[in-house]
Amino acid sequence: MSGQATVAVSLFTVAMLATVAIGILSARGRVRSMSEWSITERGLGTIFVLVLMAGESYTSFSFLGAAGWSYRYGIPIFYLIAYLSTGLAVAYLVAPALWTYCARHHLVSIADIAEHRFRSRPLGIAVALICTIFLVPYVQLQIQGMGVVVNAMSYGAINLKTAAIISFIVAETFILTSGLRGSAWVSVLKDSLAVLSIAILAVYIPWHYFNGPTDLLNRLAADKPQWLTFPGAGGGTFGASWFVSTILLNAITICVFPTTVAGYLSAKSPNALRRNSILLPWYQILLLVPIMIGAAALFAAPTLKNPDLALFTLVTNSLPAPIVALIGIAGALSAIVPMSVFLIAIGTLCGRTILGGGLRGASASDSRQRTASQLIGFLIGAIALAGALLYPKLLVNLSVLSYEGIAQLVPAVILGLYWRRLTALGVGAGLITGGAVVLLLHATGHDPLLGINGGLFALAANLLVAAAISHQTRHANHLPIPLDTFFRADIAITQSSRHI
Repeated sequence: MSGQATVAVSLFTVAMLATVAIGILSARGRVRSMSEWSITERGLGTIFVLVLMAGESYTSFSFLGAAGWSYRYGIPIFYLIAYLSTGLAVAYLVAPALWTYCARHHLVSIADIAEHRFRSRPLGIAVALICTIFLVPYVQLQIQGMGVVVNAMSYGAINLKTAAIISFIVAETFILTSGLRGSAWVSVLKDSLAVLSIAILAVYIPWHYFNGPTDLLNRLAADKPQWLTFPGAGGGTFGASWFVSTILLNAITICVFPTTVAGYLSAKSPNALRRNSILLPWYQILLLVPIMIGAAALFAAPTLKNPDLALFTLVTNSLPAPIVALIGIAGALSAIVPMSVFLIAIGTLCGRTILGGGLRGASASDSRQRTASQLIGFLIGAIALAGALLYPKLLVNLSVLSYEGIAQLVPAVILGLYWRRLTALGVGAGLITGGAVVLLLHATGHDPLLGINGGLFALAANLLVAAAISHQTRHANHLPIPLDTFFRADIAITQSSRHI
């Protein structure tokens, strides 16, 4: 092992031990309930909600995929910043409504929301199953992303499989003991290192490889103009219509993503969520740095076989080992934190809704639901790890469908709170229709369709079917509480919330 690798591996080991310690210690003195494990008993303030939900924007993809897409395609990568920021504008309205409804009725997941709103356990189970199917690929992606990051930052001393196993052990250790609170505390460490890393890269890379960012942009405009106009350098797939439609679909979908909803429900009040929606868009600006580095790699490393290594290729070729380790640790934690939140969300959905009797079994078997949720989180993590080690492309291929699949839950989770006449039968039929359209478009190679993200067509079909059938069956279902009571509850619940 070279001297550089020794330094990097040593610092990485210390960081992983610190991560486990922070995660475990965060739960000291806390009641070991289902609500505490899954959503911190709605006890996180603005800062903790901010850093926890920043994991939705800063995952291992930020260090690998963002730079890789910039290297491969160019301007289409800006959809990432656009939909994350636009989604927060939607969340400013939606998140407090979801929090208030769930706090009033002691709900802890989107499956709970569907089951309670429509008084239908089968619908709750369907939502839990769909979320699990589409979240597992994300867990595997984070495991594999951690492998790539750690392998690069250790100069090859830690291989991909070893890094994947480390990510599984570290994440499982603190989520089994601390749940979402552990993820929130580890997020503080992750975000501190990520911001420091981005600041270093933003200053160093343009001046080391060029005469500053102006020189980089001038060269990009002169030598690589196709990277700066739609559809980018990858052909006609990612044109302007795809860009706008994907932003629209993802901005709505991220508000019902199970991990996002878990972040909403962990807040101590709706005001914490409103502040988060105001502050977090500024955080998305940091994503410009890996995008810039991907563009820089077009000139500094023009023959890369794997574009996802664009950022770390420039980093390892030019920075000293301690700084490489710092950036690598930030990238590793950006995989571990989202992975832990995904596993907690899956555990909550399956352990409570499917195995734990759902809302009917909540009061009588809180401990049993928590144990089942922890077990499911461990098993799903093990399955994703096995997939990363043995079949690295099998589950990952499903990730393309994830956002479009989860988008079909919008009527069940959001629309049902505002539209009194929407029924369980209508939502169920719409869900099946939307899911079938998503699968059909992908199976036939027609996504995008007419240059537009196929998920929008699927969601439109979903809504039409849900509205039509609900119109015929509206007498069978009513909103559990009047809408005026629903929104007035906001203030009362806020005043009685826990604080940390």
